[in-house]
Amino acid sequence: MATPRDSIYAGYRYPPEIICYAVWLYFRYPLSLRMVEELLAARGIEVSYETVRQWGLKFGEVFARCIRQRAPQRGDKWHLDEVVITIAGRKHWLWRAVDQQGFVLDVLVQSRRNTKAARRLLRKLLKKQGRAPRVMITDKLRSYGAAKRTIMPGVEHRQHKGLNNRAENSHQPTRRRERIMKGFKSQRHVQRILSTHDQIANVFFRPPLASAATVRSTRTQAFTHWAEVTGVAMAA
Repeated sequence: MATPRDSIYAGYRYPPEIICYAVWLYFRYPLSLRMVEELLAARGIEVSYETVRQWGLKFGEVFARCIRQRAPQRGDKWHLDEVVITIAGRKHWLWRAVDQQGFVLDVLVQSRRNTKAARRLLRKLLKKQGRAPRVMITDKLRSYGAAKRTIMPGVEHRQHKGLNNRAENSHQPTRRRERIMKGFKSQRHVQRILSTHDQIANVFFRPPLASAATVRSTRTQAFTHWAEVTGVAMAA
């Protein structure tokens, strides 16, 4: 098991199976805390939404970190994109990078959309991925080119909005999460939620245009991976 079950679940009144199931529901689907509370209640499990929130904060971060550590090396073509989000009434920018398969490499919430912010994203990606990409694809924001020339000048850079649909589409789950939460409350909270959400989404990533047999096989592998990360088999 990737995480010693007795150490991370010690002191909790509820069994690990319930905790992991609640965390999986919250981060896997665009559900509010109260929706998760109701789904658990339908199974005869009386848990308050505040308890679910605390579980998500603690265990979601632990699981996401473990998933990242166990993840295979991702693709060598990076798609980068930024989208505006509103946090407590103020405009911020969510920067996201995905590879050519659609796996999310990283996200970074920043208050600016400039070269300094782009450099910060690239440095974080290089640190986490351990290598530079073969190709970097972005929209026509000039900050990407300026940051690339400083951080990784030898990387091929393609700037074309039509080539970057993979990164742009990866923002859709964030928009759904934003709506269900009725807006984000703080930059730190958004960073934690989305970093966890994207890593769990990577585990349960569904290949586009895959056959039914491939979908079932991929899903089985995802549940096995989740059980290894959490130390708990998925509840029946």
